[in-house]
Amino acid sequence: MSTLRFHALKKTLANKPVMFDDNVRRSELFASNVFNENTMQKYLTKDAMQGVLNAIQRGKKIERGVADQVAASMRDWALSKGVTHYSHWFQPLTGSTAEKHDAFFELTENGLGIEKFEGSSLVQQEPDASSFPSGGIRNTFEARGYTAWDPTSPAFIIGTTLCIPTIFVAYTGEALDYKTPLLKALHAVDEAATDVCKYFDKNVKKVSSSLGWEQEYFLVDKELIASRPDILLTGRTLIGHSSAKGQQLDDHYFGAIPTRAFNFMKDLEHECILLGIPVKTRHNEVAPNQFELAPIYEEANLAVDHNALVMDIMARVAKRHNFKVLLHEKPFAGINGSGKHNNWSLSTDTGINLLSPGKTPMSNLQFLTFFINTIKAVKDYEELLRASIASASNDHRLGANEAPPAIMSVFIGEQLSKVLAELEGVTKGKLSPEEKTELKLNVVGKIPDVLLDNTDRNRTSPFAFTGNKFEFRAVGSLSNCGNPMTVLNTIVAKQLKGFKVEVDTLINKKDLKKDEAIFNVLREYIKDTKAILFEGNGYGKIWEDEAKKRGLSNNRTTPEALEAKISEKSISLFEEMGVMSKIETVARYEIEMEAYVTHIQIESIVLGDMARNQIVPTAVKYQNILIENVQGLKSIFENDFNKLAKEQLKLIKEISKHIEGINDNVTKMIKAREAANSNEKVQEKAIAYCFKVKPFFEKIRTHCDSLELLVDNEIWPLAKYSEMLFTR
Repeated sequence: MSTLRFHALKKTLANKPVMFDDNVRRSELFASNVFNENTMQKYLTKDAMQGVLNAIQRGKKIERGVADQVAASMRDWALSKGVTHYSHWFQPLTGSTAEKHDAFFELTENGLGIEKFEGSSLVQQEPDASSFPSGGIRNTFEARGYTAWDPTSPAFIIGTTLCIPTIFVAYTGEALDYKTPLLKALHAVDEAATDVCKYFDKNVKKVSSSLGWEQEYFLVDKELIASRPDILLTGRTLIGHSSAKGQQLDDHYFGAIPTRAFNFMKDLEHECILLGIPVKTRHNEVAPNQFELAPIYEEANLAVDHNALVMDIMARVAKRHNFKVLLHEKPFAGINGSGKHNNWSLSTDTGINLLSPGKTPMSNLQFLTFFINTIKAVKDYEELLRASIASASNDHRLGANEAPPAIMSVFIGEQLSKVLAELEGVTKGKLSPEEKTELKLNVVGKIPDVLLDNTDRNRTSPFAFTGNKFEFRAVGSLSNCGNPMTVLNTIVAKQLKGFKVEVDTLINKKDLKKDEAIFNVLREYIKDTKAILFEGNGYGKIWEDEAKKRGLSNNRTTPEALEAKISEKSISLFEEMGVMSKIETVARYEIEMEAYVTHIQIESIVLGDMARNQIVPTAVKYQNILIENVQGLKSIFENDFNKLAKEQLKLIKEISKHIEGINDNVTKMIKAREAANSNEKVQEKAIAYCFKVKPFFEKIRTHCDSLELLVDNEIWPLAKYSEMLFTR
């Protein structure tokens, strides 16, 4: 294996940048491989176009005749671009995307070949669902599942395949994907937010949730990865001593982008632009060979699709540039991990960002209404929000280096905290004319000025207000954004719904004016949400103790965090808002617990194999070299032997100690794994893997990493941290 490592290093050092020419203007290329509204207008009749727009904007059903015309137009457009196949593209609960390709080709009765694609094929397909996780919704042998067209997310071309975004449901109708509950959550928040908006503007008919994600990732030469079974099979390093130089000099962050990585980025962005993904920002991240890609924000459902698509594209483009993209949240120990900040906001069909202050006291009161209600939603459902970003991989990141902790809190900045403190003093019931004037002019009226000086400096906050949006920073880089976006939009919808009931009650039963009622309800919310607001550093025991006093949860691990998903409170929430049934909610819990078990199980097996099959033999090999050296010294220098061989003998003993430590802990880990596997309930199995199996990882790694410093570099089999992070 050491031969493989040095062969890989030789090839890596010989790799030249794969130059990419991107001289064409982005505006000319944008969405040229997307069957969007602009393209549809060229192919569809006016009536058919209106039918599609009604489906997109109002959720109306598309008639069969319209579907046939859309399918024919989609086919003709795709064929003009050299496409041969089509596929329903969906996001099952595996965490990746899925597709099954079918050719446009059909045979006529007389045996002639034609290109055919009908509305029935566009609207619905029946892929084999038996291999996708269902959480007990159906038996494995019941293969039937259905994909159904989502007209709100336009079809696109990848290579020679037309990909049609779809939902994925079981034969009995339950959702088996991320998109279905997300669409329902977006509908729920639309209805709830629109109702509240009518307090301020009767013309608002629709509210859309927007999302701007920030995708962090590592680029490592693919030749070096070939010598790392842990990265190949688990996405992260299970063994590896830290490099002497890491990120401590801050010389990578926002520095000049390395040439090879720069050409990868240009190629990636070109692919994104063709697919209508509005990528805008690229830069180095804090850790060596870590980077970030971020688009302009979009409607949440489309943004989630685009992020899932980007993660697929990154892997394809990386191969062309002899890279491997690492999306794992913590591929390397001791340096920053990767997240996927979700920047979330709500906007009206009248063009107003509801989380951005306006120019009048009334528009600022609208801002405060949605701002405070969002904080209240997070406070009431902080455990569920934590559960929405729980995974085996993200557990490694949360609370480490610069990443947010596992404790959910909201950062709003010193100035906005002062505004809320002033609003907390609002008189209960009717307000005097003087108090109203004071509130509107000197509190609510000054919010835009406050925000100009409200720069966010707290990078450890899991949920921070950053001027005109909330930034959910705890989301992991490998995650599908659909999961946290479903939860966030659902809890905000629930909160806004409750807010309207409270305000209407004060107006109708207490004879308060609208603005008085709103101020009264917001005052109580401000008092109730103090526990979730935190402006300090989110690390360490001090904050953990303080959070405990405040009644905030601290679910450090995925098995602990996921319990919130099946609480009566969560099940009731999803059912009330029409997002998921109890069966669907429990199924997702089962699926995510099973995924956790499987990931830790695989890591355990890979670590044991690497430790015993690669590290121990390498250590023994070097030990034998030392023994030969000692024997040679003894034969030549009999009298001075002990003095001359002192260090070698010490080294031989040290190596033996680590070999024994590896074998002992691997044996114990295997027994713990067998005991964990004996549990029939997935909850008990996950807890056993988390608290009985996983603790051996660090013990085994410590011995392996110690040997890396002792054994001759020439025979060490695995690419080292310094090689993977600094070979560019």
